[in-house]
Amino acid sequence: MHSQTRKVFFGDFVFNVSENVYEPAEDSFLFAENLTANRGDYVLDVGTGCGILGIIVTAKASKVVALDINPFAVHCARTNAKLNHVADKMSFVQGDLFAPLKVDERFDLILFNAPYLPAGHREGNSWLERAWAGGSTGRQIIDRFILESVKHLRRSGRVLMLQSTLSDVDETVNSYGEQGLKAKLLVEQGLPFFESIVLVETRF
Repeated sequence: MHSQTRKVFFGDFVFNVSENVYEPAEDSFLFAENLTANRGDYVLDVGTGCGILGIIVTAKASKVVALDINPFAVHCARTNAKLNHVADKMSFVQGDLFAPLKVDERFDLILFNAPYLPAGHREGNSWLERAWAGGSTGRQIIDRFILESVKHLRRSGRVLMLQSTLSDVDETVNSYGEQGLKAKLLVEQGLPFFESIVLVETRF
C-alpha cells in the first residue's frame, strides 16, 4: 500500500507532504508570509517539517540547516529541496531540537514553528502529534527551545518563533528577557475558538 502524499503550494514553490509529516496550515503560511532574512544569512530551520520555511529562506540565505526530530520529515524536506532546486544550499539533520549540532555552532537566523498546543500531559505519541502537541501547558518544547536557542545565536542574529496565545506569549517574551534578549510580537492572526497564532522575533 502506497503512503499518501499531498501537494501544497506557496508562491512559486511546491511541496509534497507525506502522511507522517505535518501539512502546512495557517501557522506555516503566516510564518512564510512574514519571513525575512538578510542576504548571506546562515539559517537554522528547527522542526522543518516538509521544509517549507527553510526552502523559502534559501532565496536570501547562504546556507540553511533543516532539522527535525521526525525522520519522515527530514526525508520529505530533502525531497522538496530537490523539487524546488535549492538542495545545494541546504543540509538536513535528524534530531531533537539543537542536540545534533556542534556546541559552538551559531546562526544568523533561527526559525521555529513550535509544537504549541496544550495536549494533556504528553508531547505527542505519533510523529504528527509531535508537530503540534506541547505538553500540558503547550510550553514543554518552547521552554527548552528558548534556553537552547540563545546558545546557538550569533550576537547580530535573530530568532523567529511561531506559537499560539494558548501557550502564553508573555512567558516567551519574559523567558528571553531573562536570557538577555529582547522579544517582540511581529504579527498576530486570530483563529476560531479564542486562539491567535503569533510570530515572535527575538534578538540581543
